[in-house]
Amino acid sequence: MKASELRELDQEELLRILKELKEKLFELRTKKVLGSLENPMEIRKVKRDIARVKTILREKFGKNY
Repeated sequence: MKASELRELDQEELLRILKELKEKLFELRTKKVLGSLENPMEIRKVKRDIARVKTILREKFGKNY
């Protein structure tokens, strides 16, 4: 997910994406604990996407999310 793509979205869509990413991170962490996580780098990618979405939200709307 690129920052330029995220900047084109409105606040509601960004918040929806943020919620989905947090749910995905939870699922990945659960799989890691259970030992069924195939690609550990996926956790890192999702964390970076969450940070990217939060940054865009702060830039555009100036709120803490």
